[in-house]
Order: sequence, then C-alpha cells, then structure tokens
Amino acid sequence: MRTVFTRRVLAVTVIVVAIAGCTGSHPVASASHTARTAHATHQPTRYPARPVTMADAAHCPVTIGHALTTPWRQEMFGWGSAAGNGKLWVGGLWPRGIIVLTPGLLNPDGTMGMKFGWWRATSGYLTITGRRLDAPAPAATGSTFPGSYGLTGFNSSGVTFPTEGCWQVTGRVGAVTFAFVTFVIKAHG
Repeated sequence: MRTVFTRRVLAVTVIVVAIAGCTGSHPVASASHTARTAHATHQPTRYPARPVTMADAAHCPVTIGHALTTPWRQEMFGWGSAAGNGKLWVGGLWPRGIIVLTPGLLNPDGTMGMKFGWWRATSGYLTITGRRLDAPAPAATGSTFPGSYGLTGFNSSGVTFPTEGCWQVTGRVGAVTFAFVTFVIKAHG
C-alpha cells in the first residue's frame, strides 16, 4: 500500500514538473536573480511578499533617542527624542525606535511618510537617503527644502519609506553624516 502511494506521488511530481517546463515558467529565483532579470527585461523588480510583523522589530538594530540638553534644543522639532554626533542631530525618533504608521500617515500609493527635525552645527544643506536593511527594497527618499532654513541650525525634513521594515536613514551636510535606524510598520487592526 505504501509503495503504491509513493509511486503515485512520484508520478504526480513528474507530471507537474513536465507541465511547468512546457509552459515556459521559471522556478522561484533568488532576489538577486529576480533583480537582474527585471533590469534586463525592463520590468519592475518584485520584492518579498512576506508581510512584516512587529516580531521583526526585534531583529532591527534601532536607534533610541534621548532628550537633548543643548541650549538650542527647543529650536529643534523632536528634541525630546533625538540622537546625533556633535555636528548633526535628528529629532522625532519614535519610542523604542519603532514607527507605527496609522492610515492617516499613508500616502495614496501605499508609501509611508514621516517628518523628522534636524539640527546642523556644521554649515551646508541637508540631504537625506535611506536604505532597507532587512530585505531588498527601493530607496527611501528625503525632502529637505534646501535653502529654506539657511546653512546652519534647524532643518525640517520628510522621509518617504516605500515599504515596511528595518530602515537606515542617513542625513548628510557636506562631509558630515549621521545615520539612524528605525523600524517602520503600518498599524494593523
């Protein structure tokens, strides 16, 4: 009885593989293969469909903000939960480094936007970049309103995250950079 069952399973497997080979479909490929193929055929790259959960935050090395004690702290949005390196600070970091975005903070295209305040103790315009650490994804984009805040001091910004997950966001003013890591997830329920 067991031999008959094993032969049937083997036969079904052979038939499925043969049909898949005749239809021209390809087996599941690695993320790097998918990216190369999508680039070569000018089709959009597909990213992992596995949903992000709050349990994933435990594997994200988030930056925890602290209240600033600097004389200019009240001139900076988010100074109560900030991090920096002496030349560049970012404020408005979320508790435990986890940003939970409610439906009102979601863009119509599904991307997620968040505002951060920055303080520049070095002269220059702020630029922001972002990359996902836990899975392939398009880059996060930053809006900094160049020239609106002068060359030093406070600078507001917006960061658009294309997907949920663990993100490293880097602010740059000239040769000075400061990066923080945050976990981004949509509010569910």
